[in-house]
Amino acid sequence: MMDQTVCCYRHPDRETGIRCTRCERPICPDCMVSASVGFQCPECVREAGRTAPQPRTVAGGTIAGDQRLVTKILIGLNLAIFLAVLANKDLVNDLGLFGPCFRFDNGTAQGVVHCGVGANHPGQWYRMITSVFLHEEFAHIGFNMLALWWIGAPLEAVLGRARYLALYLLSGLGGSALVLLLAPNALTLGASGAIFGLFGATAVFVKRLRQDMRPVLMLLGLNLLFTFTWSNISWQGHIGGLVTGVLVAIGMAYAPRERRRQVQWGTCVAVLVAVIAVSAVAVSRISG
Repeated sequence: MMDQTVCCYRHPDRETGIRCTRCERPICPDCMVSASVGFQCPECVREAGRTAPQPRTVAGGTIAGDQRLVTKILIGLNLAIFLAVLANKDLVNDLGLFGPCFRFDNGTAQGVVHCGVGANHPGQWYRMITSVFLHEEFAHIGFNMLALWWIGAPLEAVLGRARYLALYLLSGLGGSALVLLLAPNALTLGASGAIFGLFGATAVFVKRLRQDMRPVLMLLGLNLLFTFTWSNISWQGHIGGLVTGVLVAIGMAYAPRERRRQVQWGTCVAVLVAVIAVSAVAVSRISG
């Protein structure tokens, strides 16, 4: 039996005897939102949604509906560029990582380093990131994309989208920086440096969560064995990516909760500055 005949605060033409359990405003059946105790009005429900703590990943990232979306997008980008390479082999030379300036007979030039004063070639720094998405052989992209799915997808669920993407890109840049420093004359390409960064980050989080580290260490050790025993593999890119991934992951995994965002993104900025510094040293050595 209704306690009082009043009108809904949102629909003045509708009588009701139900009130919101939080604000006690009268609400009609169309405005009622079922709560754990009684009914609430739409405004109180929205306010509760804004003030309630949002679920977070282990690293403090937002839990998304599809926790593997970024990994899927990265795989899609790699595959799309691979198909473009199959259609135009010149893309390997145009996008691969190559340090010194190389002049062609037609006057054009390629390479990360500029060709000197007055040259129409400011330096193709974009190669440090485009090379990370570039593959030429089926076996190469097949192995890398399987590794990206197996290692990257679970790690994305732990980090959240933004942190995961930052880790991946910084690891790729870290691998490119070490290649530029130690092997600038070789044309280098592939996502392996970024994927090794994911390997290193996985090891950090497995230790942080006090899980069994033996499987990830065995897998990492096996990949390092391949790195130094198989031919035509850039160990510089693998090690550079691995070290970068470990450093970024340490900042993300061990950041104090009260200053988590500041420490995590500060770590990313510090690692990026270090990558830029290594690249600058490499370029000065090549130019000199």
